[in-house]
Amino acid sequence: MIEKILSIDFLISTLRLMTPLLFTAMAAVIGGKASVLCIAYESIMLCAALGGVLASAFSGNLIIGMLIGIASGCIIALIFGYFVLYLNAPPLLAGLALNTLGSGMTVYVVYLMTGMKQDTSTLLSLKYPIINLPIIENIPIIGRLLSGHNLLVYLSFLSVLFVWFLLNKTKLGIHIRAVGTNPSAAASVGINVNKTKLTALLISGVLASFGGMYLSMAYLPYFTTDMTAGRGFISIAAQNLGQGDPILTTLFSFIFGAAMSLGNISQSFRLPAQFASMMPYLFTILGVWIRGYQLTKKEMREKKGLIGRKTLKYGK
Repeated sequence: MIEKILSIDFLISTLRLMTPLLFTAMAAVIGGKASVLCIAYESIMLCAALGGVLASAFSGNLIIGMLIGIASGCIIALIFGYFVLYLNAPPLLAGLALNTLGSGMTVYVVYLMTGMKQDTSTLLSLKYPIINLPIIENIPIIGRLLSGHNLLVYLSFLSVLFVWFLLNKTKLGIHIRAVGTNPSAAASVGINVNKTKLTALLISGVLASFGGMYLSMAYLPYFTTDMTAGRGFISIAAQNLGQGDPILTTLFSFIFGAAMSLGNISQSFRLPAQFASMMPYLFTILGVWIRGYQLTKKEMREKKGLIGRKTLKYGK
């Protein structure tokens, strides 16, 4: 088993499995910076995955499929924003409601379009192309690792650069961080808080939509019901563990992708299929526990420091 983990095939599998996590984790980074983290990423990914498959199948055009997939995911993001920002609904409840809606609605739409409730395998939908990198593809080992992936694999890493640049080098990014840090201060200098947060949600909706479309138009050639399998929540965990930093969040996305790949490898050793399904969630729980422990220790140190300063001040 160790030999398989250290193999180039394991790294390739990890890169492919982390792609939807990375897209959605970057979406969560933007939402987190705007202090309007969307809990409905599962629904966004599902709707985008199904919308892209259906549009590409019936139009025969990959670009139309991509645009419809993005639009499907963004509609869910905007609905979430409307409920949270304008109706003051609790984000957790709004997100869970939309996730439930997305899960049930996609099953119903699949049944309407295909007569089946499991998948869209009867439709001739399109896939994003495989990209072979010139020169690099001819380099031993490195060529296998870096070349020959789906287009969305490369776009997921470009999304990391996009999010970093957006948040640190653009006026919109400054506004997003401002409304997330202190909305009252941002409003006092003329920033429209709700509009900025809604814009952040829209951008995060686009990124999460690509994560959903990767599952149904790259990793698989068709849509299956509930194919996100909790990836939206795992991506939020990656963003939380990465503390909203795009680079750290990418690292944790890689770790969770490796956990999924490890789960797949475990099936070749006659371990139960449930063990393979459990691996990414086990790593998620472990990561969240470690992060919580670190925050608790930090808070205790700060309290001790505060008590020490008060003791020196009053001489007690």
